[in-house]
Order: sequence, then C-alpha cells, then structure tokens
Amino acid sequence: MTESITGEQYAIGAGPYRAVITESGASLRELTHEGRPLVLSHGADEPAPAAFGHLLVPWPNRVDRGRYTYGGSSYQLDVSEPDLDCAIHGLVRWAAWRVAEHTADRVRLTHRLLGTPGYPFRLDLEAEFALDAADGLRVRMTAVNTGTKTAPYGHGAHPYLTVGVPIDECHVTLRADRYIPVNDRMIPVGGDADVAGTDHDLRDGPLLGARRIDNAFAGVHRDEAGLSWVTLAGNGRTVRLWADDAHPWMEIYTADNAPNPREGLGVEPMTCPPNAFASGEGLVDLKPGETFTGTWGIHQA
Repeated sequence: MTESITGEQYAIGAGPYRAVITESGASLRELTHEGRPLVLSHGADEPAPAAFGHLLVPWPNRVDRGRYTYGGSSYQLDVSEPDLDCAIHGLVRWAAWRVAEHTADRVRLTHRLLGTPGYPFRLDLEAEFALDAADGLRVRMTAVNTGTKTAPYGHGAHPYLTVGVPIDECHVTLRADRYIPVNDRMIPVGGDADVAGTDHDLRDGPLLGARRIDNAFAGVHRDEAGLSWVTLAGNGRTVRLWADDAHPWMEIYTADNAPNPREGLGVEPMTCPPNAFASGEGLVDLKPGETFTGTWGIHQA
C-alpha cells in the first residue's frame, strides 16, 4: 500500500466551496469556489512549495540566525533557511497532525509539539478548518501550554491568494498605515515606516503592476467587527482574506522567488512581526495552562 507524501487528505465542502487539508502540517492544500481556485495549490504527492498553505507555529516569518534569548536563557534554533542564515516559519510545517474530528464541512487536526534544545517548551496545538456556503473558509488556530514553563509563542499562516491571472494584473487592497523595512536577509531594520508615498501604500487598492513586496504591515485598519482585510481583485473576480485582532500584523509577499513567480499573492496573518523571538515585539508569553487562539478566513466576494 502506498500513500501520498503529504499524508491523509481531508476534504470538506459547503455550498460552492471546497477545501483539502493535509495531514502534513495541517496545511491548506486546496480552496475553490465553484471549481475555481482561491489559493495556489500543489499535488498531494508534492511537498508544499514556498510554504503554500502552511501554518507557522510557534513563530511566523524569520528568527535572525535562529538565535534568541527568553527568560534569561539563550537558545539556538535549527537554521532552516540557510541561504539567509535564519530559522523560518516555525516547527510544525512538515509534522504529522492527527485528525480529531472530520465532518462534511469541517475538520479539526491536533499536534503535540514537544520540547527540543532550540525550543524547550511543550504545546498542544489545534487547527480547525470550517466551510460555510455563504462565508467561505474559517480557520481557528489554538495553542495550549501543557508544559511547566512559560513559552514564547506566535503563529501565522501562509496562503497565496489567486484569481486566475498574474498578480501584476490585479488590484490589491490592504488598509495599513505602516510597513516594516528589512535588510537583505529579510530581518527588520529601523522600525516601522509610513506607507505614504511608497510602493507599499495599498490602502486605496492600486494596481499591483511591477511592485515587489515582501514585508509585514502594521497599523492595520479594522472594521466594526474588529477584522482586518486584504483584497485581491482581477480577472472579473475578487478574493478576500480576513483576520481577527489576534493578528496585528499582515505580511504581503508578491512571490517573486516562488516556483511560479507572481501567480499568487502571499497574504500572511501574523500574531507578531518578523524576528519576534529575538526582538520580543508582539511575542505572546504563554504561561503553563494558558490558551491562545486566533482566527482568519478566506472567501470569494
């Protein structure tokens, strides 16, 4: 008996929406509306390229040289991005997650993250993916500290939105007033910067064109329900990603270095900015027995 390298494939559906989540990393492998993709996908027997659909736990983005100090002790994470000498996107992207519940429109997966020398903490993780015929996809990420020590924690997600044409032809809207400049190793430098007058000003939904962006945004505007939104519009279609207030930062990545450059827009809701383990900015101090939850989603507008 043989199986795909991404493990079990958990299909869910509601109305015009269909999604597939993999055992490997509890990753969102497919999301469609009336058969048309809302996110870039990959084959079940193919490792997710460029973090397609990955959950980023217990940190999103990068940790400079994998080094950080927490609670008076210094730690060294595995350098998982050797070209930039960084630890990137957490520890659970390729881990096997167990199914706890699977119905026609919902799947709930769990993973027990045990301690390592670089992250000597223990977390019980849960990722719930649910589809609604009207509202599309809702993803809830939950972490419980089941260890004996307070743990540094952050999370994010890495879908690539698509409307079926290159993103150069699309309008992108993110109402955020600041962005985080980075150096050539993608580590923040100099604090936040005002988006006004820069290619990073996406507040009025400009045509993306040749803009190259791989930055986190802060100062995101929220609607009456406390949600922030990113909109990708083109080809007569509009797809939107929303995130709750557990995610104060939003990364936008124009996928210039992805295997299929600029075919989708990386939109990454994050609880903390890049290099948070080293800087401490936005980091959650998750005490033993405490729970942290964040929710985001995607729908066809």
